[in-house]
Amino acid sequence: MLPSEPSTQGAQRQSWLERRRDKVRAEIERNRRGEYTVPTWVLALALALMVGGWIALILFA
Repeated sequence: MLPSEPSTQGAQRQSWLERRRDKVRAEIERNRRGEYTVPTWVLALALALMVGGWIALILFA
């Protein structure tokens, strides 16, 4: 009972690389259709910078 494909490091790496390419390609297609979203960490960072700016303005003005 031999597997149909040998499980070599090259075969695993190729399949990983193909999956990664498919993910990137799908993400680009979604972005082109306008389905992109801003990551949560970017929104949290922007909020923290705005709140920090207001606090600095109040303290140093």
